[in-house]
Amino acid sequence: MSLLHVAIMVPFILAILVPLSYRILSRIHTGWLILPGPAVLFAYFLGQIPTVKEGSTVTASIPWIPSLGIEITVHLDGLGLLFALLITGIGSLVVLYSIFYLHKSKEAIHHFYVYLLMFMGAMLGVVLSDNLMVLYGFWELTSISSFLLIAFWHHREKSRYGAQKSMIITIFGGLAMFAGFLLVYVMTGTFSIREIIGQLDLMAGHALFLPAMLLILLGAFTKSAQFPFHIWLPDAMEAPTPVSAYLHSATMVKAGLYLVARFSPVFAGQPEWFWLVSGFGIGTLIYGSYRAIKQTDLKAMLAFSTISQLGLIMSLLGLGSASAFYSGINESLFYTVATTAAIFHLINHAVFKGALFMVVGIVDHETGTRDIRKLGGLMSLMPVTFSIALIGTFSMAGLPPFNGFLSKEMFFTAVLNILQMDLLNMQTWGALFPVIAWAASVFTFIYSMILLFRTFTGKLQSDKLDRKPHEAPMGMLISPVVLASLAVVFGLFPNLLSYSLIEPAMASILPGLLAPGEHFLVSIDFWHGWNTEIFMTMGVVAVGSLVYYWLRRTDRMHRGAESSRISLNRTYDWGLRSLEQSSHRLTNGYMTGSIRHYLIYIFAFFIVILTVAMIRSGGIRLDTSGYAPVSLYETVVAIVMILAALAVPFARSRMMAIIFTGAAGYMVSLFFVLFRAPDLALTQLIVETVSVTLFLLCFYHLPKLRKEVTAMRFRLSNFVISIGVGAVVTLIAFGALSGKSFDSISDYYLKESYTSAGGKNVVNVILVDFRGFDTMLEIVVLGIASLGIYALIKLRLDSGELGVKLLKGRGGRADRADARQPLYARSNDVMLITVSKIAIFIILTFSWYLFFAGHNDPGGGFIGGLMTSAALVLLSIAFGLKLFDKVFPIDFKKVMASGLLTALLTAMGSFLFNVPFLSHAFGHVNLPLLGETELATAVLFDLGVYLAVVGVTMTIIFTIGRDN
Repeated sequence: MSLLHVAIMVPFILAILVPLSYRILSRIHTGWLILPGPAVLFAYFLGQIPTVKEGSTVTASIPWIPSLGIEITVHLDGLGLLFALLITGIGSLVVLYSIFYLHKSKEAIHHFYVYLLMFMGAMLGVVLSDNLMVLYGFWELTSISSFLLIAFWHHREKSRYGAQKSMIITIFGGLAMFAGFLLVYVMTGTFSIREIIGQLDLMAGHALFLPAMLLILLGAFTKSAQFPFHIWLPDAMEAPTPVSAYLHSATMVKAGLYLVARFSPVFAGQPEWFWLVSGFGIGTLIYGSYRAIKQTDLKAMLAFSTISQLGLIMSLLGLGSASAFYSGINESLFYTVATTAAIFHLINHAVFKGALFMVVGIVDHETGTRDIRKLGGLMSLMPVTFSIALIGTFSMAGLPPFNGFLSKEMFFTAVLNILQMDLLNMQTWGALFPVIAWAASVFTFIYSMILLFRTFTGKLQSDKLDRKPHEAPMGMLISPVVLASLAVVFGLFPNLLSYSLIEPAMASILPGLLAPGEHFLVSIDFWHGWNTEIFMTMGVVAVGSLVYYWLRRTDRMHRGAESSRISLNRTYDWGLRSLEQSSHRLTNGYMTGSIRHYLIYIFAFFIVILTVAMIRSGGIRLDTSGYAPVSLYETVVAIVMILAALAVPFARSRMMAIIFTGAAGYMVSLFFVLFRAPDLALTQLIVETVSVTLFLLCFYHLPKLRKEVTAMRFRLSNFVISIGVGAVVTLIAFGALSGKSFDSISDYYLKESYTSAGGKNVVNVILVDFRGFDTMLEIVVLGIASLGIYALIKLRLDSGELGVKLLKGRGGRADRADARQPLYARSNDVMLITVSKIAIFIILTFSWYLFFAGHNDPGGGFIGGLMTSAALVLLSIAFGLKLFDKVFPIDFKKVMASGLLTALLTAMGSFLFNVPFLSHAFGHVNLPLLGETELATAVLFDLGVYLAVVGVTMTIIFTIGRDN
């Protein structure tokens, strides 16, 4: 495992440690414990600048699913390094800022930092991943973690609404992007981005090329809030200000820009790419800048300004792709100024917008409001904050001597250069680019002035403020001061970034323009003389100042902000309501509350699908020549099992039905014994034992059987379904045994079980090694099911207790049954209690033997876990749950979680040795007293299975058992 892999894992490791440490170190703000993590990562990536500056890259790979071409390959080039520095650098400042912004006594800060670290790790995974499938996994993790961060104040309806909207839109785009990745794989046969770039000749002209491009762009546009997918970003401002400063200015919204930049070498030579990227970008730029003027909330204004600035960078990436249309090196390099401007402004925007978000957070924190109509006169009371705001807003407005001025001038140069293209009808439609760019710059200047002067100048309106304003504490000012200082430094000394960050990133975006060993010429100068760009800037300042003055004097600044009855937000809300209503109507049509109806749906679908599949595959060929003869023992067991199954519908009580069902299950266990499958026999026996207990607990809550219910009534639909299922399963079984198309895989498992996995028990080796991924997912599903059962019953209990409290408050009578309080019943059977005292130790000892012996003899974690559960169930039945809870005060949900975590960490441990996920190792060592002993890492994975099974089983049984 390389240091790059470790860098991605560090935030996730810290996220795991936060819940474990925040109670132990409760006197320390959790942020102080977290801060060294991103700071060290930032220092590490700073140390990679010399390597990347020389044109070298850092690449490392860990096999994950090699058979599918999926490997955890990390690749650090100029573009990845730039984003990694933004993620860790801005992340460090945001963590420092949040320490003073969030009160540990009033906020669930441990949750906040877990979500923030998850997001940081996911973003690092996105920008450093070379494999498309791994990139997609991290991409969706950013959506999930941002959802949690936006909804951090979940008691607010607007927070929940904003989080839901952001997740729906970005995950919709992510799924479209995933489909585009699959189309790229179909064209190239690889998931590696570097290999895809090397196979452009195979992709050019392919029928799937354009659909793949459109789907990938859809993912990028939704993530980077391009019009019309921008509507999620303003609502996401309900998140705490540190979240807005991190996600919505420097990182998450930049992920779409990263994706466009990363795939520019693949698609930049296509006219569709040029027009879509530059067109959507320039449209988003003008729309966002205009809407920002209409806002009255400071964070909403910054949200729309962010949308506008993202559109600016997106348009520059599109304009920069024009270099791919020329074969001459001089002509190509003429249009690289757009790419240079895109990278430079991406850095600048992260700096000044991060500072401005923190300023708005300070204003809100110290005054209690973000409403610009209530603010004013804060300059003398908050001089440091005002200074930071001045630098940030002037930089955003593109005024000298700040960094935003330089990248805005380069933007003007790029839109003017594009007019000289003799391709793509630039002489006609291309003329709109400089016009829109100039108009949007005017709007940008106006809202920048509104943000600064309406907040900090004018008359102080103390009567409209919730708090008496004063300067923020020093700790809250450090981060925005650092960012504001960078805005000044990058403005006065822009070439600090030219060949350290900008040129290597350009080499990643435009790799085909230069020969090996050559570099782009990146020279950012403060003054270029009296050219067109400087006159455009002077026009922006003049017109912007006049419009700002006119709007303020006529009080039309915020008029009409929400006057339109038709808007994208209302369309989104209407669409979501329509989908919910339609789904309710559809669901209510088949969700009748009848279990019989649900089983009919399931079995009918089962019959139809499998029957069609058998017919399409050529039918079933019945060949009994290879069958073994049926012995007398097997015949007797089969007859008993059939009779027990037939007796279930005729049972007059639920107890008899349970007995008959258990008898059928035990006969199946006996079949396994006859067929020499001890592992399956043991599992089936324990499952039947535990199932009988579970049935008894469930049936305890059902009403007594009525005579008319127990009377046997013939139902044609039941008869048809039952005969159909039996016939289909029988035909499939015959077909599987008769018409084998391939050699049995059992010979492979028998041969490789010991030599490859170090185990003689083939069943257990398959579960923990050959098909360990299946086992891990199965225990995850079991865990989810147990938590679902717990949640449903807990919800019903809580509702019942609430009803009792309300009834008592009204003078009514509430007895124990109404309260649904746990009844700690216990058995009065002296024999059961006496036997249990001895049997419990025998059963537990046997369960541990099964666990440790399972790798070479019958047993394993699954069987051992079930056996342990059976022992605990016996103990709870004999002595009652009340005594059990006193003797074993165990939260079995935590046992289940520890099992899942053990299995996952064991599976991931293989990465440390640069081998595929869930690889195991074994060997023989000499131990004291035991002599030569085999040790296998599969035992650790099996321990996870053991704990998960115990946790799942006992959570379900005890949850239902206490609901009485």
